[in-house]
Amino acid sequence: MAKNTRRAAPAAAQDVDTGVAQLIPDPDRRRAWTLLVDGAPQSHVDLDDPAHLSFAYQRRLGHVVDLLAPARRPLRVVHLGGGAFTLARYVAATRPRSTQQVVEVDAGLVRFVREWLPPAADARIRVRSTDARAGLAKVPDGWADLVIADVFDGARTPAHLTSAEFLDDVRRALAPDGWYAANLADGPPLGHLRGQVATAGTAFERLALVADPAVLRGRRFGNAVLVASDRELPVAELTRRVAGDPHPGRVEHGRALADFTGGAVAVRDATAKASPAPPAGAFD
Repeated sequence: MAKNTRRAAPAAAQDVDTGVAQLIPDPDRRRAWTLLVDGAPQSHVDLDDPAHLSFAYQRRLGHVVDLLAPARRPLRVVHLGGGAFTLARYVAATRPRSTQQVVEVDAGLVRFVREWLPPAADARIRVRSTDARAGLAKVPDGWADLVIADVFDGARTPAHLTSAEFLDDVRRALAPDGWYAANLADGPPLGHLRGQVATAGTAFERLALVADPAVLRGRRFGNAVLVASDRELPVAELTRRVAGDPHPGRVEHGRALADFTGGAVAVRDATAKASPAPPAGAFD
């Protein structure tokens, strides 16, 4: 989760399809802003340095982008959830000539971001304003090197993006050696997070989970990044990078991650529920 940014006056605010979007200026960076929707921090963008990732979970997703392939090799990336296109900008800056598709249901938010925080002119970013699962269905089989899911509606991941059937379609859209990465949010007793790990295990052979140790111990609500693939994940290097972040995290994998699930069963469309709502004060 991000620190509270609501005390500053917004540089811009607008009603969008899913609420009220605000851009809060970063006092430490000349052309940087935090995007909030209905008071919940969604993205941080630095137009002068799109490779700068401020939020802890976005830094962890940035590590995934860095480790997926040799440096600067172009990637084909699908972003489910757009926000302010922070990760798409990061990919464009660190891996020029990458081809990216952003699926963002809130067309008003897309217009707001494009007006106030336009991506670089040479960034190959295509945006579909539709539901994430509907947009994913339009991705050709085996097209993507990476699918990133970062979708929240009222600070909760919609139920239909938590199921094994959803992950089956993610797997279809990925190349055989592609990766899936998801930003998840949960708090004690971590039932949602454990269920998402179990669900990913039905679609992929290799899993890793990255989060603040306090979140993994069920001591507080927060973000966790789930990484999945059918090929070996560079767990040692991911662990090293995450441990060196400004807000160090921990990586669980293998037997320890299997034990973490605690016997949780995979989520199906028929039983899927939205992720838990953040507790009061989660963004303070």
